[in-house]
Amino acid sequence: MKISVFGLGYVGTVSVGCLAAEGHRVVGVDVNTDKVATLNSGTAPIVEPEIGDLISKSHKLGLLNATTSSVEGIAQTDISFLCVGTPSHNNGSLDLTYLKRVCEDIGAALAQKRTPHTLVFRSTTLPGTTEDVAVPILEKHSGKKVGEGFFVCYNPEFLREGTAVKDYYHPPKIVIGERKQGEGDVLAQIYGGIEAPFVRTSIRAAEMVKYSDNAFHALKVAFGNEIGILCKKLEIDSHEVMDIFCKDTKLNLSKVYLKPGFAFGGSCLPKDLRALSYQAKRHDVETPVLNAIMASNNAHVRGVINKILELGKKRVGFLGMTFKPDTDDLRESPLVEVIETLLGKGFSIKIYDKNVMISRLIGANKRFIEEHIPHLSSLLTDRIDEVVQSSQVVIVGYASPDFLPALKTMSADQLIIDLARIEGRDSLTAAYDGICW
Repeated sequence: MKISVFGLGYVGTVSVGCLAAEGHRVVGVDVNTDKVATLNSGTAPIVEPEIGDLISKSHKLGLLNATTSSVEGIAQTDISFLCVGTPSHNNGSLDLTYLKRVCEDIGAALAQKRTPHTLVFRSTTLPGTTEDVAVPILEKHSGKKVGEGFFVCYNPEFLREGTAVKDYYHPPKIVIGERKQGEGDVLAQIYGGIEAPFVRTSIRAAEMVKYSDNAFHALKVAFGNEIGILCKKLEIDSHEVMDIFCKDTKLNLSKVYLKPGFAFGGSCLPKDLRALSYQAKRHDVETPVLNAIMASNNAHVRGVINKILELGKKRVGFLGMTFKPDTDDLRESPLVEVIETLLGKGFSIKIYDKNVMISRLIGANKRFIEEHIPHLSSLLTDRIDEVVQSSQVVIVGYASPDFLPALKTMSADQLIIDLARIEGRDSLTAAYDGICW
């Protein structure tokens, strides 16, 4: 294919070299004359293992050249990758100056082109930037409509400095964000020879994936460092601890616990987090990430409470109140906190949870409930229909196949607040609100 790459920085240069090495005819475009001259001499404008050889070989084969002209870059190709920088302002917001400028230039170039052109954004931008910022500029300067005179996709990159070429050919995943199904087909062809999980989604989701990845990577570094500092204070080999930690691919390094939903609770996580934070404090070790976990969890619980309070509807039913399904453990269940708060504010509460039977609560579980909801027995019912029929708002605390038939009987003037993303939610008649979706 004939491909142009706008922006010859780190991502752009790696893209140019790898695309040309695959046999595509590639044109690099940049306003920096030094970068253009360097690439036209067959030399990479960045230092990165392997990329210099790829560019040199492709240049000798006549597959690669560079220009400062956006008009040439668009006119000579059918698809363009936009890899311009999006640095931070001092306040943390993105500086979109370069992105806007290149969109103006490309728009003007598209105005002179008769055939449709596909633009692939690779610059890291916040969700909505491509469609709400870039596309209007392109339409204004080209005089054409997206989806007709040109097409737009978003294709986040997952390249690490020092291993970029390897990452290009062996990515953790390939994500193509497209406005309409099929508009990313040409991009799918380009990546056809690469083996990796392949995902096609909306442009906004593709933009958010990149930020989710980077935030999690940063979180992992900070978490590892805090565990390491505390281990050092306790005279424990931190690398041994984390090596053991990483052997667990069922829970620790897995998709478990990473689905958005309600807050965590139970007899382990809150207690152990508090103990670890206390131990760090005793040894004068700063652990802001560890300390922030409970604060974040508490904020999530407060968010649900505030959502219910703002409705102004006093009759609230709960389907589930333990901290997760298939257990009767109520200790530090965030749902208990929600119920306790609402009761204190005069709400009428009904609860159904088949796993909670007051007569069977013993030990620490019983003590916890007696401290927080001593009259729980008067709120519980063994009939789901009683909860949904008597409530203006029904809170689904966890996923259970027992809940859906009753939820389907609710009327349009009732509201379901779903904390668990239940199956069959599209079939409900009542108003529906998912906590994180």
